[in-house]
Amino acid sequence: MSSEDSAGTGPTEWSRTGPLVGVGPHPQPWPTDARYDPDLLSGGDTRNVVDRYRYWSREAIVADLDRRRHPLHVGIENFGHDLNIGTVVRTANAFAVSTVHIVGRRRWNRRGAMVTDRYQHLRHHDTVTSVVEFAALAGLVVIAVDNLPGAVPIETAMLPRNCLLLFGQESSGLTPAARDGAAMTVSIAQFGSTRSINAGVAAGIAMHTWIRQHADLSSAWSAAGS
Repeated sequence: MSSEDSAGTGPTEWSRTGPLVGVGPHPQPWPTDARYDPDLLSGGDTRNVVDRYRYWSREAIVADLDRRRHPLHVGIENFGHDLNIGTVVRTANAFAVSTVHIVGRRRWNRRGAMVTDRYQHLRHHDTVTSVVEFAALAGLVVIAVDNLPGAVPIETAMLPRNCLLLFGQESSGLTPAARDGAAMTVSIAQFGSTRSINAGVAAGIAMHTWIRQHADLSSAWSAAGS
């Protein structure tokens, strides 16, 4: 998991000004499993994690997630400090996406990630060409997501199982290089007056479309228990 710079970070875990979120110190005797963090066992765990991972160390959580990750990658262009990247990372973590690829500027605002970037594999690319080349070497089909003429409605499209969903910026959408590098462009149906929906929301819709088509829903926390 890459170690990105910390500039632009915002709040980390849940706010400590409201009701307690999480669990307090673990009652004695403590579990002896090596996955548990002694500091969390003694001090409590208020992190934004599912119950299964309470008191686990960060390394243990990442290792367990690595067994569950899907063959789905997500890329988002960051040529103008897009504030939606944190939301994209948090959603990618929720859907056990393999890797989030940040294309363009290395620094991004982590406020919306709610510390999920600690558990999500991130990879930086200076250019769109770089991420497209990565996808080709990894056997991933690049699917652009943008409401462009000729785009296939995502509501009826069948997304490849091994794919990289590529998103543009909030205001300008995908760059020409991203459009040219994609095997297919899909659009999200809209019915109101706005020209586009929030990039973080669009990413969530697209990722969940992949989940509905390819994921084993019985392994979701809500089905398997947390």
